[in-house]
Amino acid sequence: MRLRFVAGAVAVLAASAGVGALAPSADAAVTVGISVDAGTSLGTVPSSGVGLNTGVGDDRMGDAKVTSLMKAAGVRQLRYPGGSGADDFHWKTHTMGNGGWIVPNTDFDSFMAIAKKVGAQPILTANYGSGTPKEAADWVKYANVDKGYGVKYWEIGNEVYGNGHYSNGKGWETDTHADKSPKEYGKNLVAYAKAMKAVDPKVKIGAVLTTPGFWPDAEKAPGDAADWNNTVLSIAGRSIDFVIVHWYPGGKTTADLLKTPSRIAGVRSSLRSLIAKYAGSRAASVEIAVTETDTVFSPALTSQAAALFAPDTYMTWFEQGATHVDWWNLHNGSGDAPTTVNGQTDYQDGGILSAGTCAGGKCQPPRDTPFPTYWGIRSLTALAKPGDTMIKSSSGNASVAVHAVRSSKGGLNVMLINKSPKDAAQVSLSYAGFTPAAGAVTTVSYAKGDTALTTAKRGTAGAQKLPPYSITTLQLKPASGTASADKPTPAPTPTAVRPVVSAPGTTGTRAQGGIGAPVGQATPSSMSGDLASTGASSAVVTYSALGGLLVIAAGGVLVLRGRRRRGLHGR
Repeated sequence: MRLRFVAGAVAVLAASAGVGALAPSADAAVTVGISVDAGTSLGTVPSSGVGLNTGVGDDRMGDAKVTSLMKAAGVRQLRYPGGSGADDFHWKTHTMGNGGWIVPNTDFDSFMAIAKKVGAQPILTANYGSGTPKEAADWVKYANVDKGYGVKYWEIGNEVYGNGHYSNGKGWETDTHADKSPKEYGKNLVAYAKAMKAVDPKVKIGAVLTTPGFWPDAEKAPGDAADWNNTVLSIAGRSIDFVIVHWYPGGKTTADLLKTPSRIAGVRSSLRSLIAKYAGSRAASVEIAVTETDTVFSPALTSQAAALFAPDTYMTWFEQGATHVDWWNLHNGSGDAPTTVNGQTDYQDGGILSAGTCAGGKCQPPRDTPFPTYWGIRSLTALAKPGDTMIKSSSGNASVAVHAVRSSKGGLNVMLINKSPKDAAQVSLSYAGFTPAAGAVTTVSYAKGDTALTTAKRGTAGAQKLPPYSITTLQLKPASGTASADKPTPAPTPTAVRPVVSAPGTTGTRAQGGIGAPVGQATPSSMSGDLASTGASSAVVTYSALGGLLVIAAGGVLVLRGRRRRGLHGR
């Protein structure tokens, strides 16, 4: 977790910021055409793709209700020990080097017991900021040799580029190295990989990269020969197994936020170009992991727009080849007063479960109540399970997003996301390589204001009316007497790499928003530029709205330990 207290509300986006709707079209009655190509594969759903951040300050993460909710949501990966705190955390003594917040029953063995209950794979962040290669290697030995946990994925540090190297020493990430340059991180990354793999050659080592198109991507501090990503990978590209980015696209309005998944293809392309340049013959096996994402820096954190963002973002990253996407956070809480976003109360909380905090005279729902973001993530369980094949699909209007999956049992599932907060969307679906059964389909729905998924019969495989601000997944069987579609063929690999570029003078990451200007405003002058099947057959699953923190009592006042920057970011 982020380990600095938040002294009052920090308005990254003014409460008065517009929460504009994504217009479905010039004429709301126009039918949106959806095409599904069951014969073109976009890859398989990763085994531990749907992930979630946890932390050593979360005293509720092991509660039976909480583990049950995570399991039901199809969470297949848990990240530990929690954001920037990882660069202060000493696993053997279960302490923070800076005396930061830790609660009982969150030590490593307790965390592993929680992961087992949830059925999730762990991803651990080794302490780079104040740790050593030996400390990390000792953790590998304890985890995989002494205890037999078989932990595969290990990040080396968290947002190390936030150590002040690009901001005149004013960073949010602990880094006690005298040299805080990317060259030093690359050199030490090789040392960590060597020490850890000497203990267990099967572990996978991850390198922290800046997200292409987001600060401090492409920055060069005085004395640097190249930017962070090129420098780190030029040194350590042949020693790592995956690269790590954090995805906080934000947006001044909810409409802005809901457009951001369209940027993921460009980010992925830039990353693959870097990997190909520096990883040599191993490039194809180097994975992309998005170990933090949520909707901070937009108006919506717990309301319906955030819920729609979640599955669209997870699936888009998977379709672009990411093997892990971890939402921030299980519990997070907030010191900011709730706002109203598109007619809903938004508790300004990055968690998926309520922490029960109060701010501005208003309190969250009871602790562990699922926010809409929880249901957004859980809606993925209606779409796919690990190993299912993602297939090509497209929408004739940006107001409706689509994702499609061929199930291992021969069915076909189509997720439709209506991004308009006010207007229903009429959609017409066509299929290539698959003939769906005729007649009404079962719908499992969660619309704005609902408190659970609801099953009903409505619409057909060819035509559906989507409620405003909803997620609808059609679960289809092949027509009687027809064979299932042939095995999908892989989609062609893009030959051109499209770099992702930030708007001039803008910031991008959630952490940078704290040390510099809010997202979308000028930067300081010192800086340059697994998923589980529902079991239904011909079904439709519709999701719409209902997410949480970690809090501490300080002088009788509950304050957030969320994930903004160190200091303001409550890390």
